[in-house]
Amino acid sequence: MGTEDPGSEPGTQETQPPRTAALFISCVSDLVAPGPARAVVEVLEAMGVEVRVPSAQTCCGQPALNAGHPDEARALVRHWLGVFEPYDVVVTPSGSCAAMLHHHVERLVDATPAEKALVERTYEFTQFVAAFGAGLRLRLGATVTYHDSCHMARTLGERWSPREVLGRIEGLRLVEMPDCETCCGFGGTFAAKFPEVSVAMADTKLGNAAVTEAELLVSADPGCLMHLQSRAQASGRSTHTRHIAELVRDALVRTQVPA
Repeated sequence: MGTEDPGSEPGTQETQPPRTAALFISCVSDLVAPGPARAVVEVLEAMGVEVRVPSAQTCCGQPALNAGHPDEARALVRHWLGVFEPYDVVVTPSGSCAAMLHHHVERLVDATPAEKALVERTYEFTQFVAAFGAGLRLRLGATVTYHDSCHMARTLGERWSPREVLGRIEGLRLVEMPDCETCCGFGGTFAAKFPEVSVAMADTKLGNAAVTEAELLVSADPGCLMHLQSRAQASGRSTHTRHIAELVRDALVRTQVPA
Protein backbone atom coordinates (compact mmCIF):
# COMPACT_ATOMS: atom_id res chain seq x y z
CA MET A 1 0.00 0.00 0.00
CA GLY A 2 3.04 2.23 -0.09
CA THR A 3 3.84 5.04 2.30
CA GLU A 4 1.02 7.44 1.42
CA ASP A 5 -1.00 8.86 4.31
CA PRO A 6 -4.23 6.85 4.00
CA GLY A 7 -6.24 9.81 5.23
CA SER A 8 -5.26 12.04 2.35
CA GLU A 9 -5.74 11.83 -1.38
CA PRO A 10 -2.94 9.73 -2.90
CA GLY A 11 -0.73 11.48 -5.41
CA THR A 12 -0.89 8.53 -7.80
CA GLN A 13 -3.11 5.47 -7.97
CA GLU A 14 -2.44 2.00 -9.22
CA THR A 15 -4.93 0.93 -11.86
CA GLN A 16 -4.44 -2.82 -12.32
CA PRO A 17 -5.85 -4.88 -9.43
CA PRO A 18 -3.96 -7.93 -8.19
CA ARG A 19 -5.13 -11.23 -9.63
CA THR A 20 -6.00 -12.69 -6.22
CA ALA A 21 -6.91 -11.38 -2.78
CA ALA A 22 -7.66 -13.02 0.55
CA LEU A 23 -10.82 -11.95 2.38
CA PHE A 24 -10.45 -11.23 6.10
CA ILE A 25 -14.10 -11.51 7.09
CA SER A 26 -14.01 -9.97 10.63
CA CYS A 27 -15.97 -11.28 13.61
CA VAL A 28 -19.08 -9.13 13.13
CA SER A 29 -19.40 -10.10 9.47
CA ASP A 30 -18.77 -13.74 10.29
CA LEU A 31 -21.14 -14.08 13.24
CA VAL A 32 -23.77 -11.33 12.95
CA ALA A 33 -23.87 -9.54 9.60
CA PRO A 34 -22.47 -11.57 6.67
CA GLY A 35 -23.80 -9.17 4.03
CA PRO A 36 -20.76 -6.87 3.90
CA ALA A 37 -18.32 -9.74 3.44
CA ARG A 38 -20.43 -11.21 0.64
CA ALA A 39 -20.60 -7.80 -1.01
CA VAL A 40 -16.80 -7.45 -0.86
CA VAL A 41 -16.49 -10.74 -2.73
CA GLU A 42 -18.94 -9.62 -5.43
CA VAL A 43 -17.24 -6.26 -5.94
CA LEU A 44 -13.73 -7.73 -6.07
CA GLU A 45 -14.90 -10.38 -8.55
CA ALA A 46 -16.41 -7.60 -10.68
CA MET A 47 -12.92 -6.08 -10.68
CA GLY A 48 -11.52 -9.36 -12.01
CA VAL A 49 -9.97 -10.40 -8.69
CA GLU A 50 -10.13 -14.02 -7.56
CA VAL A 51 -11.15 -13.99 -3.89
CA ARG A 52 -9.89 -16.61 -1.48
CA VAL A 53 -11.29 -17.11 2.02
CA PRO A 54 -8.84 -18.83 4.40
CA SER A 55 -10.84 -21.21 6.56
CA ALA A 56 -8.40 -21.00 9.48
CA GLN A 57 -8.90 -17.26 10.03
CA THR A 58 -10.13 -16.04 13.41
CA CYS A 59 -10.37 -12.73 15.27
CA CYS A 60 -7.61 -10.16 14.77
CA GLY A 61 -7.41 -9.61 18.55
CA GLN A 62 -9.00 -6.17 18.76
CA PRO A 63 -11.75 -7.02 21.31
CA ALA A 64 -9.24 -8.69 23.61
CA LEU A 65 -6.85 -5.73 23.37
CA ASN A 66 -9.63 -3.19 23.97
CA ALA A 67 -10.76 -5.19 27.02
CA GLY A 68 -7.27 -5.04 28.53
CA HIS A 69 -5.96 -8.49 27.61
CA PRO A 70 -2.80 -7.92 25.54
CA ASP A 71 -1.50 -11.48 25.93
CA GLU A 72 -4.65 -12.95 24.46
CA ALA A 73 -4.62 -10.32 21.72
CA ARG A 74 -0.98 -11.14 20.97
CA ALA A 75 -1.81 -14.82 20.44
CA LEU A 76 -4.60 -13.91 18.01
CA VAL A 77 -2.35 -11.52 16.10
CA ARG A 78 0.29 -14.22 15.71
CA HIS A 79 -2.36 -16.63 14.44
CA TRP A 80 -3.67 -14.00 11.98
CA LEU A 81 -0.19 -13.38 10.61
CA GLY A 82 0.34 -17.09 10.09
CA VAL A 83 -2.97 -17.58 8.30
CA PHE A 84 -2.64 -14.66 5.88
CA GLU A 85 1.12 -14.67 5.25
CA PRO A 86 0.84 -16.74 2.02
CA TYR A 87 -1.49 -14.24 0.32
CA ASP A 88 -0.45 -11.35 -1.90
CA VAL A 89 -3.22 -9.00 -0.73
CA VAL A 90 -5.73 -9.02 2.13
CA VAL A 91 -9.03 -7.09 2.03
CA THR A 92 -11.46 -6.63 4.93
CA PRO A 93 -14.90 -5.00 5.22
CA SER A 94 -14.01 -3.73 8.71
CA GLY A 95 -12.22 -0.42 9.04
CA SER A 96 -11.61 -1.06 12.73
CA CYS A 97 -9.98 -4.44 12.06
CA ALA A 98 -7.75 -2.87 9.43
CA ALA A 99 -6.82 -0.18 11.96
CA MET A 100 -6.02 -2.82 14.56
CA LEU A 101 -3.64 -4.59 12.22
CA HIS A 102 -1.91 -1.48 10.90
CA HIS A 103 -1.55 0.19 14.28
CA HIS A 104 -1.08 -2.59 16.82
CA VAL A 105 0.65 -5.58 15.21
CA GLU A 106 4.12 -4.13 15.71
CA ARG A 107 3.16 -3.04 19.23
CA LEU A 108 2.14 -6.55 20.20
CA VAL A 109 4.64 -8.81 18.44
CA ASP A 110 8.21 -8.59 17.22
CA ALA A 111 7.12 -8.72 13.60
CA THR A 112 9.48 -10.01 10.94
CA PRO A 113 10.02 -8.01 7.73
CA ALA A 114 7.68 -10.43 5.95
CA GLU A 115 4.98 -9.91 8.58
CA LYS A 116 5.35 -6.13 8.38
CA ALA A 117 4.99 -6.38 4.60
CA LEU A 118 1.81 -8.44 5.06
CA VAL A 119 0.28 -5.70 7.20
CA GLU A 120 1.22 -3.11 4.57
CA ARG A 121 -0.65 -5.05 1.89
CA THR A 122 -3.79 -5.38 4.03
CA TYR A 123 -6.55 -3.06 2.81
CA GLU A 124 -9.82 -1.86 4.22
CA PHE A 125 -12.39 -2.39 1.43
CA THR A 126 -12.68 1.22 0.24
CA GLN A 127 -8.90 1.61 0.22
CA PHE A 128 -8.69 -1.32 -2.17
CA VAL A 129 -11.48 -0.08 -4.44
CA ALA A 130 -10.10 3.47 -4.44
CA ALA A 131 -6.67 2.15 -5.46
CA PHE A 132 -7.68 -0.50 -7.99
CA GLY A 133 -11.37 -0.05 -8.88
CA ALA A 134 -11.29 2.89 -11.28
CA GLY A 135 -12.61 0.59 -14.02
CA LEU A 136 -15.80 -0.27 -12.17
CA ARG A 137 -19.02 1.09 -13.64
CA LEU A 138 -21.19 2.26 -10.76
CA ARG A 139 -24.68 3.76 -10.86
CA LEU A 140 -27.24 4.17 -8.08
CA GLY A 141 -29.86 6.85 -7.52
CA ALA A 142 -29.75 7.53 -3.79
CA THR A 143 -28.95 10.15 -1.18
CA VAL A 144 -26.64 8.96 1.59
CA THR A 145 -24.76 10.28 4.58
CA TYR A 146 -21.51 8.79 5.83
CA HIS A 147 -20.43 7.89 9.38
CA ASP A 148 -16.68 7.89 10.05
CA SER A 149 -15.95 5.14 12.56
CA CYS A 150 -13.50 6.00 15.31
CA HIS A 151 -10.85 3.38 14.57
CA MET A 152 -10.93 3.86 10.82
CA ALA A 153 -10.82 7.66 10.96
CA ARG A 154 -8.50 8.15 13.92
CA THR A 155 -6.33 5.04 14.14
CA LEU A 156 -6.12 4.05 10.48
CA GLY A 157 -6.30 7.72 9.49
CA GLU A 158 -8.66 6.91 6.62
CA ARG A 159 -11.31 9.41 5.63
CA TRP A 160 -10.60 9.93 1.94
CA SER A 161 -11.15 6.48 0.40
CA PRO A 162 -14.82 5.97 1.33
CA ARG A 163 -15.72 9.39 0.00
CA GLU A 164 -13.69 8.80 -3.14
CA VAL A 165 -15.55 5.55 -3.77
CA LEU A 166 -18.95 7.13 -3.09
CA GLY A 167 -18.05 9.96 -5.46
CA ARG A 168 -17.54 7.46 -8.29
CA ILE A 169 -21.16 6.26 -8.12
CA GLU A 170 -23.20 7.95 -10.81
CA GLY A 171 -26.50 9.28 -9.46
CA LEU A 172 -25.44 9.09 -5.80
CA ARG A 173 -25.54 12.21 -3.63
CA LEU A 174 -23.50 12.37 -0.42
CA VAL A 175 -24.76 14.78 2.24
CA GLU A 176 -22.33 15.13 5.13
CA MET A 177 -23.95 15.02 8.57
CA PRO A 178 -22.93 17.32 11.43
CA ASP A 179 -20.04 15.88 13.46
CA CYS A 180 -19.60 12.94 11.09
CA GLU A 181 -16.52 11.79 13.04
CA THR A 182 -18.25 11.72 16.43
CA CYS A 183 -18.38 8.23 17.97
CA CYS A 184 -21.65 6.34 17.51
CA GLY A 185 -21.34 4.74 20.96
CA PHE A 186 -20.55 1.18 19.89
CA GLY A 187 -16.88 0.86 20.78
CA GLY A 188 -17.04 -2.93 21.05
CA THR A 189 -17.06 -3.81 24.75
CA PHE A 190 -17.81 -0.16 25.60
CA ALA A 191 -21.43 -0.66 24.54
CA ALA A 192 -21.76 -3.59 26.93
CA LYS A 193 -19.99 -1.93 29.86
CA PHE A 194 -21.65 1.47 29.56
CA PRO A 195 -25.02 0.88 27.87
CA GLU A 196 -26.66 4.14 28.97
CA VAL A 197 -23.80 6.24 27.59
CA SER A 198 -23.63 4.08 24.46
CA VAL A 199 -27.35 4.52 23.73
CA ALA A 200 -27.17 8.28 24.27
CA MET A 201 -24.27 8.53 21.82
CA ALA A 202 -26.17 6.45 19.26
CA ASP A 203 -29.16 8.76 19.61
CA THR A 204 -26.95 11.78 18.93
CA LYS A 205 -25.46 10.14 15.86
CA LEU A 206 -28.88 9.10 14.53
CA GLY A 207 -30.16 12.63 15.09
CA ASN A 208 -27.25 14.07 13.14
CA ALA A 209 -27.92 11.66 10.30
CA ALA A 210 -31.62 12.53 10.27
CA VAL A 211 -30.81 16.22 9.70
CA THR A 212 -29.44 15.33 6.26
CA GLU A 213 -32.71 13.64 5.17
CA ALA A 214 -30.56 10.96 3.54
CA GLU A 215 -32.14 7.66 2.58
CA LEU A 216 -29.22 5.63 3.90
CA LEU A 217 -26.70 5.97 6.71
CA VAL A 218 -23.53 4.42 5.33
CA SER A 219 -20.31 3.35 7.04
CA ALA A 220 -17.34 1.04 6.54
CA ASP A 221 -17.61 -0.67 9.93
CA PRO A 222 -20.14 -3.47 10.46
CA GLY A 223 -20.03 -2.99 14.24
CA CYS A 224 -21.10 0.65 14.07
CA LEU A 225 -23.88 -0.20 11.65
CA MET A 226 -25.15 -3.07 13.81
CA HIS A 227 -25.26 -0.74 16.80
CA LEU A 228 -26.95 2.14 14.98
CA GLN A 229 -29.54 0.00 13.19
CA SER A 230 -30.46 -1.78 16.42
CA ARG A 231 -30.89 1.51 18.25
CA ALA A 232 -32.87 3.00 15.38
CA GLN A 233 -35.29 0.09 15.45
CA ALA A 234 -35.59 0.14 19.25
CA SER A 235 -36.35 3.88 19.28
CA GLY A 236 -38.82 3.76 16.40
CA ARG A 237 -36.65 5.72 13.95
CA SER A 238 -36.96 5.15 10.22
CA THR A 239 -33.18 5.19 9.70
CA HIS A 240 -31.78 2.56 7.34
CA THR A 241 -28.09 1.68 7.53
CA ARG A 242 -25.96 0.17 4.77
CA HIS A 243 -22.38 -1.01 4.66
CA ILE A 244 -20.45 0.76 1.94
CA ALA A 245 -19.46 -2.57 0.33
CA GLU A 246 -23.14 -3.47 -0.05
CA LEU A 247 -23.85 -0.04 -1.49
CA VAL A 248 -21.07 -0.43 -4.07
CA ARG A 249 -22.30 -3.94 -4.90
CA ASP A 250 -25.82 -2.59 -5.42
CA ALA A 251 -24.39 0.11 -7.70
CA LEU A 252 -22.49 -2.28 -9.97
CA VAL A 253 -23.32 -1.99 -13.64
CA ARG A 254 -22.62 -5.56 -14.57
CA THR A 255 -20.17 -5.99 -17.43
CA GLN A 256 -17.96 -8.88 -18.36
CA VAL A 257 -14.40 -8.44 -17.13
CA PRO A 258 -11.81 -9.50 -19.75
CA ALA A 259 -9.81 -12.54 -18.70
